[in-house]
Amino acid sequence: MRNYRSYFMKPHEIERHQALPHQAEIVLQLDPSLFWFSGHFSVQPLLPGVAQLNWAMDYATTLLVPGWRFHSIQNVKFQSPLLPEATVTLSLSWQEARQMLTFSYQRHDGDVRHTASSGKIRLCR
Repeated sequence: MRNYRSYFMKPHEIERHQALPHQAEIVLQLDPSLFWFSGHFSVQPLLPGVAQLNWAMDYATTLLVPGWRFHSIQNVKFQSPLLPEATVTLSLSWQEARQMLTFSYQRHDGDVRHTASSGKIRLCR
């Protein structure tokens, strides 16, 4: 059951770029069948902020900072909704001296990207 749940909770990854060890960009496709869209909301499903934070942490602790874990949210801003079928880029940047993970989700609109959300998460070991 765990793999089934995990499959419907994670986005479809199109590609990832990691030019530097402390930065990564992951391009994601938001499948309408994702668990996060069910019941949030019936008229127009939206990707909840908790899902965005979960994915940022999951990718960060996998790609940039293995062994680190969540400590606190320093700030977070949700500027525009992420809808089913959207293509988005998750950008991550790690500042070890400050123990700070910075993230942003940019919604693709053709060749243009619009920031949908961003924030800073303090991590600890």
